[in-house]
Amino acid sequence: MSLLLPMKKEEYLSSSKELLNQSPDLVQKVFNHEGQLIIVQFIHYQINKEQLEDELLEIITKSTRPWTNEALLNKIPIASTKQEDKMDAIIEQMIHGSVCIYIEGEKEATLFALPNQEHRSLNQAETESLVFGPQVSFTESLMTNLNVIRWRLDTSDLVTEKLIVGERIKSEIRIVYLKSLADTENVDTIRQRISDLKVPEVEDTSVLGQLIEDSSSTVFPQLIFTELPDRFCQAIVKGRVGVMVDKSPTMLIGPMNLFSFFESTEDLYMRWNMGSFIRLLRFISMALSIVLTPMYVAALTFHYEIIPSTLLVSLGQSRSTVPFPPVLEALLLEMLIELLREAGARLPTKVGQTMGIVGGIVLGQAAVEAGFTSNILIIIIALSALASFTAPSYLMGTAIRIIRFPMILLAGAWGIIGIVFALSFLVIHLLKQKSLGRPYLSPIYPLQWGDFNESIFRVPFQKNAERSKSLMTKDRSRYRESKAAERNDVDRL
Repeated sequence: MSLLLPMKKEEYLSSSKELLNQSPDLVQKVFNHEGQLIIVQFIHYQINKEQLEDELLEIITKSTRPWTNEALLNKIPIASTKQEDKMDAIIEQMIHGSVCIYIEGEKEATLFALPNQEHRSLNQAETESLVFGPQVSFTESLMTNLNVIRWRLDTSDLVTEKLIVGERIKSEIRIVYLKSLADTENVDTIRQRISDLKVPEVEDTSVLGQLIEDSSSTVFPQLIFTELPDRFCQAIVKGRVGVMVDKSPTMLIGPMNLFSFFESTEDLYMRWNMGSFIRLLRFISMALSIVLTPMYVAALTFHYEIIPSTLLVSLGQSRSTVPFPPVLEALLLEMLIELLREAGARLPTKVGQTMGIVGGIVLGQAAVEAGFTSNILIIIIALSALASFTAPSYLMGTAIRIIRFPMILLAGAWGIIGIVFALSFLVIHLLKQKSLGRPYLSPIYPLQWGDFNESIFRVPFQKNAERSKSLMTKDRSRYRESKAAERNDVDRL
């Protein structure tokens, strides 16, 4: 049971120390003011010392009248204030950067929020590179991120709901959406899933996403994680719901479909025909990345008849010294590519780039000359790897690379029949997936022809007058007011 105020000075000071495990960082100042014992408490590295001295201590000490809690709230010009009568609540507020003022004998202590938050400034995005559009990324400060979103979405329609999650270490979470657009069911689903969490702590937005997603058994991501404010705000304007976690530079967006992971903010910043071409190129690249290597294995293992005779001679010559069957050869090279990719990602930037380029060239050339693999397979593996990197979402690119391994095994076991079986299983698996309860393969299933211009390709802005039907937005019309104005102009003429 929590200790309650009022308390004597000695009991109050000792209780504070005990609740903070005798922390040497707790500062407790006691002074006599007009016959009153006033206790000022704070954790020294958690508060802004200039504000403490100029806006708090100076005003308290210069007053010639006795202080009360009501007078503290009215006379001290600090916006974020609170009163608490429980010791554990007081300690929790001090941990988050508040200064506690306790007047001996009062039933409540007054808390002033003066946090000294250390965080990096707004920088260029590291994991999501862009050619066109804003380059700024989110930071680890929730207040900074909210400021960026409010600056981009300057409307009173923007809602930022606050939730606290974590039974041992509490984290502040914000649900962000436009009240006039976001579907109430989507908002309620996210709110309910977050509120029902019974976890010790939430380390990051990506961890929260894994806790609230529909299925944890699939390799496909069901929610998008982004560090780009423009991508986050574009999703909010479309009617989706965003989630922010304090101390995390990554934001969460949902519900999403499979095709959303191949969209980029650049698609909107360039002309519609260019954006459509690049988006379709990503879909084709995904398909090639999945089936190219398995088709090579299936053709060389079971189906020589589908290979043109001139190419078959070249394949026979390049594989004449290879001691491994095609399936093992392909798996070895795929594993080599994954090792190079992982090593390049973990090493420092300049060293990682050198390792990826030099390692790929040297190891590939050495493998061919040593007779461990054919030069044609190296070309196919390189094309498959490049195709998987075209996905703007890192998680989706990783999922595509993982899918290749079981498909190669099935192609080596049953040839094209194995590939067809794998693709059928993949389609059935995707049909069963959902994102916050919404179909993962929309607009293909259920079929929504009108949503193809939101997912599969782009159309000119003038032709895109309605929002996505699959998102169930409250207002589907984008240009209702302008259309009404046009009709009025026609009537006047």
